[in-house]
Amino acid sequence: MTLTYLTYLLAAFVAAFGFGVMYNVPTRTLLASSISGAVGWLVYYIIAFQFELVLFIGAGAASFLIAFLSQWFARRYRMPVIVFTVPAIIPLVPGGSAYNMMRAFIEGNSEAALMFGTETFLVSGAIALGLSLNSGLFQVFSSRRTFGKRDKRYLP
Repeated sequence: MTLTYLTYLLAAFVAAFGFGVMYNVPTRTLLASSISGAVGWLVYYIIAFQFELVLFIGAGAASFLIAFLSQWFARRYRMPVIVFTVPAIIPLVPGGSAYNMMRAFIEGNSEAALMFGTETFLVSGAIALGLSLNSGLFQVFSSRRTFGKRDKRYLP
């Protein structure tokens, strides 16, 4: 069990790191964004496959955590949040189910294609919802005073 977690953690770390390099993320932030991606994928795996909850809940919780970690790392490194979010969210993107959907359409299996398409759109929606919810909550509940400034709200 622990070996499985470590394997998935390492694979998600490498994927986030590789996409960070591909997107020209600053070198000093590569490790932080890769850690966010690895932790997000691990949370997704545990919620969706170990607790056997719906993929929507796992992807939503993982993207919320990735957005939270990205906000924290952005404050720490004094960089835009997007620098940490984009490479970290890549391991959650449902590319496999999108591929299976297209393959099922080509093979003429419309029932399987509809199932894979629904899964793809639900997971994509959960990712968008988790990122948006975190951003909205962060704007509402954070004030600059929390981060050592005056009491004006933080707007990215």
